[in-house]
Amino acid sequence: MSFERLLNPRTIAAFGGAQAQEVIRQSDRMGYEGEIWPVHPKKTDILGRKVYRSVADLPGSPDAAYVGVNRYLTIDIVRELAEVKAGGAVCYATGFIEAGEEGSELQEQLLEASGSMPLIGPNCYGLLNYLNGAMLWPDQQGGQRVEEGVAIITMSSNVGFNLTMQRRGLPIAYMVSLGNKLKFDIHDAIQIFAQQEQVTAIGLFMETMSDLKAFEEAVNFARELKKPIVAIKTGHSEVGKKIVVSHTASMAGSDVLMSALFERLGVARVNSLEAFIEALKVLHVIGPLNGGRIGAMSTSGGDLTLLADALGPKLSMPPISEKTAKRIRKVVHERVVAANPLDYQMFDWNDEDQQADKFSAFLSEGFNFSLCLLDYPRDDYCDQSTWNGAERGFVRALQNTDSKGAILTTFADTISETVARRLMKDGVVMLAGIDDGVAGVRAAVDIGRAWNQPPAPPLLDVPDIPLEQAVLVMNEADSKRLLAQTNIQIPGAKIAADSESAVEAANEIGYPVVVKALGIPHKTDVGGVRINLKNSSEVLKAVKSMEKISDTYLIESMISDCVAELLVGIARDDQFGLYLVIGGGGILVEMMKDSVSLLLPTTRERVFSALEKLKCAPLLQGFRGAPPADLDAAVDAIMGLSSMIENDPSLINELDINPLMLMAEGQGAIAADALISVNKKPEH
Repeated sequence: MSFERLLNPRTIAAFGGAQAQEVIRQSDRMGYEGEIWPVHPKKTDILGRKVYRSVADLPGSPDAAYVGVNRYLTIDIVRELAEVKAGGAVCYATGFIEAGEEGSELQEQLLEASGSMPLIGPNCYGLLNYLNGAMLWPDQQGGQRVEEGVAIITMSSNVGFNLTMQRRGLPIAYMVSLGNKLKFDIHDAIQIFAQQEQVTAIGLFMETMSDLKAFEEAVNFARELKKPIVAIKTGHSEVGKKIVVSHTASMAGSDVLMSALFERLGVARVNSLEAFIEALKVLHVIGPLNGGRIGAMSTSGGDLTLLADALGPKLSMPPISEKTAKRIRKVVHERVVAANPLDYQMFDWNDEDQQADKFSAFLSEGFNFSLCLLDYPRDDYCDQSTWNGAERGFVRALQNTDSKGAILTTFADTISETVARRLMKDGVVMLAGIDDGVAGVRAAVDIGRAWNQPPAPPLLDVPDIPLEQAVLVMNEADSKRLLAQTNIQIPGAKIAADSESAVEAANEIGYPVVVKALGIPHKTDVGGVRINLKNSSEVLKAVKSMEKISDTYLIESMISDCVAELLVGIARDDQFGLYLVIGGGGILVEMMKDSVSLLLPTTRERVFSALEKLKCAPLLQGFRGAPPADLDAAVDAIMGLSSMIENDPSLINELDINPLMLMAEGQGAIAADALISVNKKPEH
């Protein structure tokens, strides 16, 4: 099924009243040069065009049809279009699967009626093609014709409408609203837009994801074609998730795991529409960035302080070399300090040559990206001309040094759309606002970092476990025996049935020991753990205190000299299957909420990266004179779990090691406590 005719139509049939008329009006306004055939049962003239009565009355098979009628008529018209082999249809009508049982039945009828014909929607605004001016859209739109630009794929028609009204200089090549995604889902759109030569980057406004594997394949396909992707995924709050589900009748998905998926695939995630636009601008003009070393310059120390405070993770303003400093001193006023950031003040403000010289000296440092902070006066009753010296000097400096950069305004009101378009022709970005601009740069850095690594392996195919299938919760002793099979180190241990055998076990193991009540999931909460027992009388007393909660006891070596504690777990998600959780461990794990999730399969590099992101990471590196933890041993243990899951994805239902005790570097990691539940195999 090819969407090419629908995406780039030479003929359009517009069915209906006000919505169809707007399709014609907007296409005319955008200079669409193809034929448009209005279809209406009563009207004879629509915007100066002959009106046809039905599909059968059309002069040919349309490349694209906009069906702006009610849901019942939509089904009939789509069936007739499919019969004449139309290139595809956009279905505007609501009242399908999002409207309950009756709507679901009608959507099935619509699917059947469409046959092999492509279809966008239903329940959507449709498609905007700013390359050829075809506006398959039932409302106003604020875009303009472009020769190349980004493709935006949205699951909200209103968000799509709003994005066309942006005044930040983002060139949009395509905008598509997916609606109910009956035959054209987000992965289809990614695959198709990635193949369009005039598309430079792809933006996603997502509420749900219906096909994880298809999305993964589509993103990897876009990466092969060097088409970067930036996304907003809504529904990360509980209220937001409920709105998504009620609005779309689809699963919102785990937000933490969605972020893990984006990072794994090299999709940059942003959290606002403003940052979304700024990220797409950077990707359109520059593409992914190979690092986050930022050079910054301004006439104002206040602006530079705001920028420094906004950089956050992954971006830095490193000091310049003495070689660069000497170059700067030769071309700046004696009161200007040669540094990064560079406060070049107002000296030679409107002298383009002088500004080009000082900026070129600064950019010779070889930053990954450079920012020149310039806030433009209003263009309705102020004069912008005296800003030309700094602006053009910066452009020339970028060209002289073969550098990448942007002019950044401190807030959005001081951007100039005219200047943004002018800069873009010179390969320079104009970013609107420090926070949003920095978020856009960070997105390009994220994608660059991902693209500099090998693509992640395909996600683990985890079989669905029937709800009625029994789950066996293993006790700690059995859990640890299973872990030992993956070469995870466990303490020396014995099982005792009473106080006497417990003492015998402790004597064999050697003191100090730990006594635990077996068969109790959260032993600490009910007094089921006694640690650092140094003699037989302490062991005897400990077992006696646990006789009311258990009749079997685990006697273990006491682990001492621990540098840090980790939580390592395997959890299951309805959409993502099994995944790894790595976090700070111990008794404060629930309060600290310090964890990173990794989708499977994973790599040693990704596990090391996850450990670096933890709040407790300083403890792992050696905190306040303590030795660094044995991270290699920790990663060995985590990769052992990953291998166990890969070898048998149906075995583990849930797994929890807390804590995984890390010894000093070179001395290992020991699973001090573990709880595993496994899926019992059905008996035949």
